[in-house]
Amino acid sequence: MKRILNTLYVTTQGAYLRKEGESVLVQIEKETKLRLPLLSLSSIVSFGNVLCSPFLLGSCAKHGISVSMLSENGHYLGHFNGPASGNVLLRRTQYRWADDPEKTDAAVRSFLSGKVANARQVLLRTLREKPESDALISAVGHLKGTLQRLQVDQLSTDNMRGMEGDAAKVYFGVFNELIAVDDADFVFGGRSRRPPMDRVNALLSFVYTLLYHDVKGALESVGLDSAVGFLHRDRPGRHGLALDLMEEMRTFWADRLALTLINRQQLSGKDFDVSASGSVLLNEKGRKTVLVAWQKRKQDEITHPFTYERMVLGLLPFLQAQLLARFIRGDLDAYPPFFWR
Repeated sequence: MKRILNTLYVTTQGAYLRKEGESVLVQIEKETKLRLPLLSLSSIVSFGNVLCSPFLLGSCAKHGISVSMLSENGHYLGHFNGPASGNVLLRRTQYRWADDPEKTDAAVRSFLSGKVANARQVLLRTLREKPESDALISAVGHLKGTLQRLQVDQLSTDNMRGMEGDAAKVYFGVFNELIAVDDADFVFGGRSRRPPMDRVNALLSFVYTLLYHDVKGALESVGLDSAVGFLHRDRPGRHGLALDLMEEMRTFWADRLALTLINRQQLSGKDFDVSASGSVLLNEKGRKTVLVAWQKRKQDEITHPFTYERMVLGLLPFLQAQLLARFIRGDLDAYPPFFWR
């Protein structure tokens, strides 16, 4: 089983990362603030104006450490990897499957079954605390019906995309019910992405970026091409398969972390910056709070419903990537999504 390694997040503007021996040094104004062994890292994620020496990049490639670059506010810009790993035959099969409507339909059905089932579970958790909420009761019923159709009806990918959009609208339509604090700074006004128009959306977009990074790395580690998806079709600069695989993990992992930070008042309105145009983004203090919580959440233990393995949550993307690779190789009859309980 893969051992979970650390991700180094660098948010301080003007930081410089360089290699010394077999360690990475983080320097600010030529003063070393952190030293970590390269072998303890799985990836490095930098935010904004962070420089990285070419010698460090070369060593990261050698050790299989991905380096991702994000804007200061968490928008994904790009990444640096070493040579592609894994069996080229697996990737060739993946490309053929992406052009095969029957294979695509099967993969999309699994991805969306996991997404809808887990979204329903998140709402059910809150419904136990708010049993009188008609909005939650209606949303839970709607998602149950969507899940039944996905698992029973023979639907095309285009049909399932329409159902997924409708399910997401229902889920986010009751998202305010999941926010327990009475705080005008954390009122959800519907999903807005580029740019986020309230603090809840800014937080969701940021944690989705972190999940996207982890899932993309997991897919590449098993030899799959993270850019060639089934639900999310090819688009330059977009890693469609990473977006596919993270769908089942968004609600119980990213959304619940965001809700925990809000409901426990670990974040306040002062952890966000609001621009003159009305867009909202996490500031440096807010990002650090979220990153610490993200790393801690990855250490939570879960039992996988398909393999029955006891594991930390941070390894879930790698296990799901392995199961997806086995499905594409033909070792499994269907891809088993992770169903959260």
